[in-house]
Amino acid sequence: MMRIAAGDGTEVLAASDGTGPGIVVLHGGMNDESAWRRVAERLTGRFQVVRMRRRRYRADLTPPPGLAAEVADTVALARSLGRPVLLVGHSSGAVVALEALLAEPAAFAGAVLYEPPVVTEQPLGGEAIRRAQAALAAGSPRRAIQIFLRDVVRLPPRTVWPIAALLAMVPRWRWMIPRQIDDNLAIDALGDRRAAYAGIRVPVLLLGGDRSPGHLADRLAALEAAIPGAERTTMPGQGHGANLAAPAEVARIVAGFADRTISH
Repeated sequence: MMRIAAGDGTEVLAASDGTGPGIVVLHGGMNDESAWRRVAERLTGRFQVVRMRRRRYRADLTPPPGLAAEVADTVALARSLGRPVLLVGHSSGAVVALEALLAEPAAFAGAVLYEPPVVTEQPLGGEAIRRAQAALAAGSPRRAIQIFLRDVVRLPPRTVWPIAALLAMVPRWRWMIPRQIDDNLAIDALGDRRAAYAGIRVPVLLLGGDRSPGHLADRLAALEAAIPGAERTTMPGQGHGANLAAPAEVARIVAGFADRTISH
């Protein structure tokens, strides 16, 4: 495990594999860096792939509210590699990535953003995430994650109950449920940042799947309109978890963009 010091003295933890130009990966919610292991394995022949364990999803830490600490961790990790890196962010990790591109643009040569659930005209969670908070306060993490999956992620209703039951039953995921709710609250607190993202000048590839919930495609379209020169790629037959379902396809897309941004 790679360890570097963040600005506040906290250790940043990351899995680092391979050699070559750097790719920093920020995983999505309810997970850790292992979610991108199979993608990384397909890239490490030509790249150094560094998968950060986001502070919000570390059991050894009580993360502060908001996204600022994770943004600072991302910048510190990128800077430690010695040259501008390609930043890959997934879901809420892609929102952290967007903020990192603004915080320290010189640290990044480009970014692949896989379905960041950014706020547009309406909050991401809004009233639904407050109901999920109330369920947590009442001692029902399963109810909290059901609300999140049904009313925020907007999964098909028939899939929500079994997924929520599994997440609440398995200790590895159960402890992350409050962190996922906090993650959503942090994104809502950012508000609509499209005017700020219009200032991003590095190359950006917006990645999505044609089986993902429709609101994620709408959010990608809003980012595509906001970020100058942003490109967009849609993976046929894939949803929000192609890093697990189709790691070779995701790796191919990332490697192609890396060849244009950091492999020179």
